[in-house]
Amino acid sequence: MPSTWIGVVDQHSIDSFLAAVDAKRSELDLVLATVLFTDIVGSTQKAAELGDRAWRQLLERHHAGVRSLLGRFRGTEIDTVGDGFFASFDGPARAIRCAHAIVEGVKGLGIEARAGLHTGECETIDGKLGGTAVNIGARVGASAGPSEVLVSQTVRDLVAGSGVTFVERGEHDLKGIPGVWRLFAVTT
Repeated sequence: MPSTWIGVVDQHSIDSFLAAVDAKRSELDLVLATVLFTDIVGSTQKAAELGDRAWRQLLERHHAGVRSLLGRFRGTEIDTVGDGFFASFDGPARAIRCAHAIVEGVKGLGIEARAGLHTGECETIDGKLGGTAVNIGARVGASAGPSEVLVSQTVRDLVAGSGVTFVERGEHDLKGIPGVWRLFAVTT
């Protein structure tokens, strides 16, 4: 019996150790990032107006332009869904400048876009970003108006002194996110 007890204790110790290693590994898989979400305003209506082929061609030009700007501002494309982009940056000022360039650039295609940004610790899951910070960024983006770049207070505070200016857009409830969030529209 004593040898059986030792085997159980040893297995329990090993399991506890492995659980602790997994917990630490997940902590190490956090990165500080500025996330950007963009979306074409009124895309369903525009697609119906243009027809499938012309809409697809417009989307191809849109995607090429967004990807070019992501490269220029050193952003990383994480995902696309329909007409929206999810990207990350290692600096919020470059992310803001990229978002502004996207919103202004798509006007030449006869469409409007909205963009939202948030900076926070993101989990890396299979090479992609996830977690609460990403959810906040998506909700900020959804709150933006046509041709607007909207940022969380976190982003606004981080770029103090960068020359970027903002107009306060008030407090917002972000669906599924606890608390009230102050949002700011980029003016330059």
